[in-house]
Amino acid sequence: MRRIRYYQYGTPDVLTLEEADVPVPGEGQVLIRVEVIGANFVDTMFRRGPGNGTPYQRPLPGSLTGDVVGTVEAAGPGTDAGLVGRRVAALISEDAFADYVVADADWLAEVPEGLDDGDASMLPMGGPVALRVLRTGGLAAGETVLVDAAAGGIGHLAVQFAKILGAGRVIATAGSPAKLDFVRDLGADVAVDYTDDDWPDQVREAAPEGVDVVVDSVGGPTLLRAFGLLAPFGRVVVYGAAGGELSAVPVTSVLRLNSLVGFSLLAWRAARPEQARREMTEVAEFFAAGRVRTAVHARLPLTEAAAAHRLLEERSQRGRVLLLP
Repeated sequence: MRRIRYYQYGTPDVLTLEEADVPVPGEGQVLIRVEVIGANFVDTMFRRGPGNGTPYQRPLPGSLTGDVVGTVEAAGPGTDAGLVGRRVAALISEDAFADYVVADADWLAEVPEGLDDGDASMLPMGGPVALRVLRTGGLAAGETVLVDAAAGGIGHLAVQFAKILGAGRVIATAGSPAKLDFVRDLGADVAVDYTDDDWPDQVREAAPEGVDVVVDSVGGPTLLRAFGLLAPFGRVVVYGAAGGELSAVPVTSVLRLNSLVGFSLLAWRAARPEQARREMTEVAEFFAAGRVRTAVHARLPLTEAAAAHRLLEERSQRGRVLLLP
């Protein structure tokens, strides 16, 4: 089979297509024949390596994560053989960019019949993260939500889930006129260009009493400025640092009756496994009912993995970038 790895840190050009043996599923695992792979921005940071302005690091040789959709071809020891033949989705932490992958059977998301590849790719990770960060922020009906990087893979789902959960106003930040139109089309009440120096003032104008919940995947100065927009008892949920910088939030900010919490899907699965599985099912139901939709910016062949990484690094995509073996 084919897979993508990298043997040195650097630009997308270090991504290498190579031949490898088809992996063998172990205890509690399944083998999946891959239909489509959702690319994740964090891998561009892993690939750049240490000393390149990123807090994320992986040792060499490097393999890529991804949200894989495909058909179960085989079940490992101790795994339900009834899974064979089913269309599933899974978050793969290593060697996701490949013709075949192995996945933990406990965290497979069964794909509802008729669901397209873009929506299916969001079932194991993107959808559950977008829903859970809003719930972690304690979003209540009628409250104002600020979604940073709202045109991205998870951000554009968070805009939609905020509406489903009853947000009174959704303010979305994005970095171009096309992206601003995109997030408005998804339901954002206000769209703000974060490349404008005065973007916090634009948010204050839209929410003069302050923002109740901020969901942030950017970090750095963006997070600090967003923190200053909170209403009393406002909450910030951080689930990434795409800006390449982890922030230190001043204690005085928290003393203004505000709170800050971090979120990791893997930590959530470990701490609340049954609830995490229920929410995966809930997300699938939202997609199957057409209440949430995934925007697919590009579908590229596996051989163009470098082009996919360039799209992600340029921040030009609206929604999801997919690769097809």
